[in-house]
This record gives sequence, C-alpha cells and structure tokens, in this order.
Amino acid sequence: MSGWHRLGAVIPSSNTAVEREFPKYVPEEVSVHTSRMPLESVTADALDSMSDRVVECAELLSHADVEAVAYACTTGSLLHGPGFDRELEEELSAAVGGPAVATALSVDRALETLDAKRIAVRTPYNEELNAREREYLEAAGYEVVSISGLGIEDNTEIGALTPKNAAEQVETVDSSDVDVVFVSCTNYPTLSAVESMEDALGVPVITSNGATLLDLCRAAGFECEGPGALFR
Repeated sequence: MSGWHRLGAVIPSSNTAVEREFPKYVPEEVSVHTSRMPLESVTADALDSMSDRVVECAELLSHADVEAVAYACTTGSLLHGPGFDRELEEELSAAVGGPAVATALSVDRALETLDAKRIAVRTPYNEELNAREREYLEAAGYEVVSISGLGIEDNTEIGALTPKNAAEQVETVDSSDVDVVFVSCTNYPTLSAVESMEDALGVPVITSNGATLLDLCRAAGFECEGPGALFR
C-alpha cells in the first residue's frame, strides 16, 4: 500500500466512539472520515427514521473521494432482518462509487471467520433491540446462548460508557458454553479491553467496531492491525 488512503463511515450523529477507535488501528497513511445521520435515542423507531438519510450522508463522503465506506451502526443495520443489511451496502456502494460494508454483515463475516456457532451477546440496548438482534443472529444461523443489555436508550450515555463497563458485562458469560462473545454497538468503546476480556474468558471476543473496521479495511484492499483473535 502506498500513498494516502481515505476511509468513510456513516454514523449516528450522537456516536462518539467510532472516531475515537477507528483511527487507532488503521495504518498511518490512512485517514477516517465520517458523515452523520440524526439520532439521539437508540430505539427501533429512531433507528428506522435515521436510515432514511444514509444515501445523502454517503454522497457527502463521496466528495472526499473515500475508497470504501461503512454503515457503522449495529442495530441500525439489522433492524429489518437479513436482506436489509445487504441493501444498505448496495446503496452506500452506489453512492460513493466503491465498496461498502454494514456493521451487521461485518459482524456476521467476523463470526464466520472465527467459525462461531454458539455465541453470547452483550449490549447497551433495551430489551426490544436485544430481541431484534437475537432474531437477526439466529436467522443468520447462530445459536444465541445468551443476550443481555444495559437498557440505555440515550446514545450520548452509551458513548460515555468505558471499556471497563464492557469487561464487567462479559464477566457474566459462561465461556465454557460458547465459541465467541460479541459486544454490540458501534458507540460502545470496547476495543482497548478486547485482549483482557479474551484472557479472562478464554474465547474470542468481537466488537461492533472491531468487526466493522476490519471489514472496511479489507473492502478497501488493505489490512489493519487490531486487538484480539479476530485480527490475528
């Protein structure tokens, strides 16, 4: 890889984690640029409304000549089940004239990479979104052994969580019963705790941002380094 490379991410307006985490794990010659869709509360209705702005946001990123773009929102990309995620990727790809990934499919690809069958999921979400996430993952062929959330709807509050909060959540997982633990939400700062969580659990831990970033870099044609079994 030579020269300067640009990656794009379409994120909720209240997301404060993607811009903190992505740049830490891309090569020095890669910059990350974002465009924001309006969202304050992480509810099904608000996420559904937010997706109406995805093409507009992607077109704005095309002005920066990004080489690939991500729809960096987990529940926003799985809200309507399998198929909606691929539609998002196709819409973004057309808007920027290059490859695109959506977080829900990025997570699916990460789980396939790790040959996962039985998974535990930890989220900051309310019960309705947890149920939607379970349905999506089970439709994709995974057995969701457990899923639990923090019940937070204010996305600014989610962004104020720490990797320690994520580590405390995964402490409740019986790792003897799962292949992978998935910590969901692109606004949940988690990447710096992945290796310590894996050490404690003895199984791979993937996060929304880790899966999305790895998928985005590969779509753009280069590798990136990151924490944990997924990046290895």
